[in-house]
Amino acid sequence: MSTTSDAAAANERIPLSVPVLTGREGHYIQECLDTNWVSSGGPFVDRFEREFAQYVGTKHAIATVNGTAALHTALVACNIQPDDEVLVSSLTFIATANAVRYANARPVFIDAEPTYWQMDPELVERFLTKDCVAWNGKLVNRRTGRRVSAILSVHVLGHPADLAPLLELARRFDLALIEDAAESLGATYDGQRVGRFGAFGCFSFNGNKTITTGGGGMLTTNDDRLAALAKYLTTQAKDDPDDYIHRRVGFNYRMPNILAAFGCAQLEQLDRYIATKRAIAARYQTLTAATPGLTLQPESPTCSHTYWLSTVEIDAVEYGRSMRAVRADLRRANIESRPLWQPIHLSPAHQGAQSVLSGVAERLYERCLSLPSSTNLTAAAQQRVLQSLAAGEQSIARAA
Repeated sequence: MSTTSDAAAANERIPLSVPVLTGREGHYIQECLDTNWVSSGGPFVDRFEREFAQYVGTKHAIATVNGTAALHTALVACNIQPDDEVLVSSLTFIATANAVRYANARPVFIDAEPTYWQMDPELVERFLTKDCVAWNGKLVNRRTGRRVSAILSVHVLGHPADLAPLLELARRFDLALIEDAAESLGATYDGQRVGRFGAFGCFSFNGNKTITTGGGGMLTTNDDRLAALAKYLTTQAKDDPDDYIHRRVGFNYRMPNILAAFGCAQLEQLDRYIATKRAIAARYQTLTAATPGLTLQPESPTCSHTYWLSTVEIDAVEYGRSMRAVRADLRRANIESRPLWQPIHLSPAHQGAQSVLSGVAERLYERCLSLPSSTNLTAAAQQRVLQSLAAGEQSIARAA
């Protein structure tokens, strides 16, 4: 006979992705309070940057107040000029495109490839070769007459983009390549962690990310000049250590010491968090492999996927229910899930931007659902999610 506590647990809300604070966060933050180092300087900022760079495998890391600030700084440091065009993944959170606009540049949206859901290198090449022309030492978009200056590729949901062809295209056309790795800390491409391939890697430590500082971001780079410039820009472009002299416009983007302390404690647990997320994904894979119409986001054999959010594609015809119907079922079972972002080429906020499309991002938007992926997700809680998904498919089968 079920107990009251068992019944309560069976209906307890299962969140999508929440921070887990089981390390030395409190100890390190108390050290900040005890020493009065709580603002945008202090030993934990230096430590977090040093340890983060070591983890990713870059010479430098520069901490920022959030991931969007990291993206904006990267674009400015890479000399993206007003009215330049930047190729941006259309399947991503809107912050990626917004950062381009903050730099007074213009996004050109590139659709996803159908297998791993990342920026499609073939569409990038098609745009650069067919829609652009070399003119006066610049690569120019034939349609707009604007200079094309960068590729901003997103590692979506914890899986790396196909970097080799993107890097080759960036070299061939003299473009900066910037990695938006906000969702993919710890993921690897050809055995190396993302964030070390482009001019910059950009990371986020928002509350729902694999590790969190509450809010915060990080830039990574192997370029000494870019690293110095990024640190300069994020500290209000101060030119004199004693006097308030500024020769250019900078930004108030440096991470406070108290958040960096949080980050140091979280970084100590990162490998365990990734292993947990991969185990969660493996359990979802067991169900989806046996259920027609459900497909977990695949993992490339050349990559290591962190499964920041385990996400399934739902074929309504084969499964018998649409993604929206499945989401409603889960909500009634007190289980949080979420669809992917509206492709940014459809966003009213970026209306009129040029796009290179194949229909993949729109298909994924209509069919994909991210499932509970917190690193403290218990086996019993995940079993509830699995049972809800299996019950939906079985109810359709019974009705048939």
